[in-house]
Order: sequence, then structure tokens, then C-alpha cells
Amino acid sequence: MSLPEWLPPLEELKAYGGDFSRYLEAIYKIFCADFVTSKPVYAGKRMGLKRHPVVQGKEATFWHMISEGNNEAERLPDLRRCERIRWPKPIIENATDTALKVWREPRGPGHRVLIWFAEAEYLVVLDERKDYVLPWTAYPVEREHQQRKLERRWERYNEIN
Repeated sequence: MSLPEWLPPLEELKAYGGDFSRYLEAIYKIFCADFVTSKPVYAGKRMGLKRHPVVQGKEATFWHMISEGNNEAERLPDLRRCERIRWPKPIIENATDTALKVWREPRGPGHRVLIWFAEAEYLVVLDERKDYVLPWTAYPVEREHQQRKLERRWERYNEIN
């Protein structure tokens, strides 16, 4: 797999001597640099941030990008998500790259934008609001059936549009 030059390397736990609390603080700083201090722009719209619920002083979007689980209060950190903390911003900023499959789907009163990087098996989800966009979540998609499902959703979008 040859990834584009604009995609940063993984941020691995071993670089922090296996100390997860140090690692968590480091990846949170990366998240803040990418989504709090600087704000990416998607399709000309400014990027907001879903802050609540704030857990351990960290925004909801951060937890969605680094942990998994259906129950908000019981989400568990996932190392594969953590390692890719540097990926969402450049993927959003490079959404026009032909390596990425981008489409919109209705969700509630608005739309979700899905940015599927099939070769890297990684998905970024944005929530479109009236005049801004929220980074919603981002995660590796490792199961083949989930990858096929994303491909079908992308193909269906392209048939309609």
C-alpha cells in the first residue's frame, strides 16, 4: 500500500515507552492542534467542534476519534484509532484527492459527509450544519463486510448524483 505524501505517519504508543497516560496527553495535544487551535475548512465551510460531553477535560469529538463503543459513557480507547489521530485533518483538507471517496447521506435534519479512504481502510465522518461542519468521528474500517457496505453506499450515491 502506498499512501499519499500528505498523510502523516502513525502516532504509536511505543514512542511513549508504552505509558498510556503520557500517550493520551500527546494525542490530545495533536487533536487540539488540528481541531481546536487551527480549524480545517471543508467545502468552504468552517469547522466547528462537538465539545459535549467533556470527559476528563477532553471534547466529545476527541473521544469519538480515539475510542469505540455504543454507550457514550462506556467507550474504550482503541489503539488503532489512537495511532491515526493525525489522519482526520489532512484527509478532510485533501477531500478532493482521487484516492478518497466522498459522499453525503441524509441524517436527521442535516447530512453526514463520509470520506472513505479505502486503500488505508479509514473513514472520516463529518456532520454538516447550516453554515459550518462538525468533525463527527474517524476510524479504521478493518472488517471486509463493512468495507463492502461503504463501497455500496458510495456507489449508490454516485448512481443517484
